[in-house]
Amino acid sequence: MTAARIEPIDACVFDAYGTLFDFASAASRCQDALGDKAGALTALWRQKQLEYTWLRSLMGSHVDFAQVTADGLAFALASLGLDDGEGARAGLAQRLLDLYGRLDAFAEVPAVLRAIKESGRATAILSNGSPAMLASAVESAGLSTMLDLVLSVEQVRIYKPHPSVYRLAVARLGVPAERICFVSANGWDAAGAAHFGFRVVWVNRSGQCYENLPAGPEAVLTSLAGLPRLLGIG
Repeated sequence: MTAARIEPIDACVFDAYGTLFDFASAASRCQDALGDKAGALTALWRQKQLEYTWLRSLMGSHVDFAQVTADGLAFALASLGLDDGEGARAGLAQRLLDLYGRLDAFAEVPAVLRAIKESGRATAILSNGSPAMLASAVESAGLSTMLDLVLSVEQVRIYKPHPSVYRLAVARLGVPAERICFVSANGWDAAGAAHFGFRVVWVNRSGQCYENLPAGPEAVLTSLAGLPRLLGIG
């Protein structure tokens, strides 16, 4: 299910982690300490990080994404027997958290953002990330000049997919939901954004199945490289 075009669009809003930034790059830079557990750590860390956002939202016990990220990492390290602090693993948790603040952008991201911005459309990030985390990631990846806004859930103190998060983009951009293209690599986020009323593109980088949720994406890509064409750019 992929639309030939998603038009008319006045703004393109991106999820951050997994969409623009490769969260696996933190563990990949710690191969010396993680060895063959790097992939397992990345998967479990991400799983718990997201689970904690949803559980804290339901519990009404909000903390920022930096804390959720640290809590998820602590669980993953303990589960994989990587939290003993000995030898090459000493300071591993802090090393991974520091690297999470400057994750690699996916290779196609700068060119795609530049093309969209040069087309006259607004560009923004809408993320669970805390303002400090997002500022660090954007600066480290050299994306500052390609983004008009960087929006964090901290403004509403609840995590995606709560509608109040998506409503932030409408309010701050001054663009109606139906003229915003929302782009995420997370199927559940794509579903939440579509249910809210955005025109949604799911960047299904890992070939996941569709989520069984009330709404879904209008188009599916395997990377961001095809997004300008969907928007009628170039």
